[in-house]
Amino acid sequence: MSSDMFEIMFRVAVFVFGIILYYAGYGIASVCLIPLMVFFLFQKKSSKFNPQGRAIFITGCDCGFGYQLAKRLDEKGFTVFAACLLPEEKGANNLVSECSSRLKVLKVDVTRDEDVAEAKKMVESNLPEKGLWGVVNNAGISNWAETEWSTIQDYQAISDVNLFGSIRTTLAFIPLIQASKGRMAFMSSISGIISFPGTGIYSITKKAIEAFADCLRTEMACYDVKVCIIEPGNFAGATNIQREKTADEIWNKFDDEQKKRLNREIVELINHKVNKQLKNGSKNSDLVIDAIVDALTSPSPKARYLVANVYEKIAVCLFTHSPTFITDALIMWSEVYQKKRSLLLARTGNLK
Repeated sequence: MSSDMFEIMFRVAVFVFGIILYYAGYGIASVCLIPLMVFFLFQKKSSKFNPQGRAIFITGCDCGFGYQLAKRLDEKGFTVFAACLLPEEKGANNLVSECSSRLKVLKVDVTRDEDVAEAKKMVESNLPEKGLWGVVNNAGISNWAETEWSTIQDYQAISDVNLFGSIRTTLAFIPLIQASKGRMAFMSSISGIISFPGTGIYSITKKAIEAFADCLRTEMACYDVKVCIIEPGNFAGATNIQREKTADEIWNKFDDEQKKRLNREIVELINHKVNKQLKNGSKNSDLVIDAIVDALTSPSPKARYLVANVYEKIAVCLFTHSPTFITDALIMWSEVYQKKRSLLLARTGNLK
């Protein structure tokens, strides 16, 4: 079901609910609700957004969401600056060969000040008449591991791209976006809302992006700049942002002290569970791309776009509105947690 159809059905449902309230004797509630829903139900759509003469700068276009978004925006008529880490590789070459001459591939490593500065110069030198309309901070990497399996270098590597890369790009391009009264979009994740065991490093960076974008949104409001956060669920199959691992690969990374202290069977158990989740991730990125396009073109974009399946949306609602002891208990009742605890009990004896 398309987002437009869902929106129409939702409006009709609420309107009908208002009528039911009226006949059920809740007159005051219906008096407030019905006129509001009549307005939303029958309001006309705003005129179609005209992308001609507007440019969009997107990071992380080698593959995944960035690659698909660059192609979609080019098809719509935007001038696209597609920032790729590896401009000589397949993803960048496909963008050049399959898109219009408006699309330009730039070599950008978002962890390097000089790359971002050079990209800004290139963008400024090639802007169309209406300027830079949008910046999409999409570049990101991921890794999963339990906390004691990770090193400080693991945390730094992912933070440098996901968090500081987005901040670095934002600081460079803010003046151009203010001049056009345009848009800035940030790729967060459902992991930026809720955190589960093994997602610590990635979740930290996405929660930080949410905080950064929230502050930026209110600061930029006086410039008529809109700031939006995109929060995809499990789209591992569409992006390959997280590849499957083997238990040997994880185990061989440990030093001798860790191998003595940690349990190989637990590594195998958790690795199998994560690989299964990755395989179950959506392979179709259209819903996420639709959300980003809406953030860039809607006259009233949402502050947040949660793009997730029904189970993920239920989890978000549950984990953000329930007491912590309840959500902790749900995790501790999971099959993986129980098996992990059993293995630890078998190895160390009574755990308290």
